[in-house]
Amino acid sequence: MATERFAFDTSVVVSALCFEHSKPAQVFFYALRQGIILASNPVLEEWHVVLRRRKFDAYLPLAAREQFLDRLSLAVTMVEIDQSVTLCRDPKDNKFLELAACGNANYLMTGDSDLLVLHLFRGVAILTPEQFLSLQQSDIASK
Repeated sequence: MATERFAFDTSVVVSALCFEHSKPAQVFFYALRQGIILASNPVLEEWHVVLRRRKFDAYLPLAAREQFLDRLSLAVTMVEIDQSVTLCRDPKDNKFLELAACGNANYLMTGDSDLLVLHLFRGVAILTPEQFLSLQQSDIASK
């Protein structure tokens, strides 16, 4: 079986880091261990900007967040964006669709309703972490 390829929106990455036992964390660290996490320059930039916000000091010190970002930057597979997508009703989320399409992702993990409403985009399943975990449980149960 081919290795699964994952694109993550920023909210899932933030939740995975700040809440280590959360469903976003379960999916994120599963993807890190057993799959391929995709990133593009615009997505990495957003992860860096958001995770440096002071409001996250209540969850983790800035140094820990920066260390996570440094390690993550080395662990991801970088994707060059060579297609423009303007499908999402929130234009700021198009970068995640571009990443998923250009990176041949199997999954786009998100909690954003502007992305979730699309369900499937160019063969990429757009799912919440909870939906992905349910699919995994179904696959295990059927074997």
